[in-house]
Amino acid sequence: QVQLVESDGGSVQAGGSLRLSCVTSVYTATSYSVAWFRQAPGKEREGVAVITLDGTTMYTDSVKGRFTMTRDNAKNTLYLSMNMLKPEDTAMYYCAATKALLFKWNALRRTSYDYWGQGTQVTVSS
Repeated sequence: QVQLVESDGGSVQAGGSLRLSCVTSVYTATSYSVAWFRQAPGKEREGVAVITLDGTTMYTDSVKGRFTMTRDNAKNTLYLSMNMLKPEDTAMYYCAATKALLFKWNALRRTSYDYWGQGTQVTVSS
């Protein structure tokens, strides 16, 4: 069982930056793939970034070059650094974890993940 707690969301203007944090209750580096998802009002939850168990990092196309996912294993903490934010990045952001085997085709699918945090809100104004 993994518990995840997100923090550091907020409101910024377009072009600004935020860094989200997600503290996990267990050491995830050797047993779990971890990811960030987001959900805007009226839309499906979409995968944003993932670090798979073998250390591969993948991003959805809309954030490539702007977002960076990292982890600090000593602190059991995941980060999502978001730069050049756009109004369309406005959403609730969630971190997630899974022990399932991930491939490129399923790494950013919501159904691949078993453990979820409660989310942190990001609002980008134009």
